[in-house]
Amino acid sequence: MSEQVDPPSILYIEDDLANRTLVKRILEAEGYRVLEAESGIQGLQIARDERPALIFVDISMPDMDGYAVTRQLRQMDELCGAPIVALTANVMKGDREKSLEAGCTDYIQKPLDVDKLPVRVADLLGR
Repeated sequence: MSEQVDPPSILYIEDDLANRTLVKRILEAEGYRVLEAESGIQGLQIARDERPALIFVDISMPDMDGYAVTRQLRQMDELCGAPIVALTANVMKGDREKSLEAGCTDYIQKPLDVDKLPVRVADLLGR
């Protein structure tokens, strides 16, 4: 008999409920456990408590922007090695570079390609 393995957890830090709902539906259909945070501060706490395998972070949030959130996540020893992906509508020249400089592993533009997202997640998690 094979041992049941818990699905990887993915944290999505995003202030917009519609965006969180869409990503959650896509990823849960692929068997992932999705944790949601509606603010940067809440996201940092959930990341500390849950230690997700992957973190998506929106860049434009009211309490703390995604760059600041990413820098703080990168300082948490318990998250070393967890990919952090900017999932953002910020698509001006230099936005990708700014996300990577803040510590993001990858950068995905909104609107999301619902077919490509699960493939990208699998690649990031080495599945």
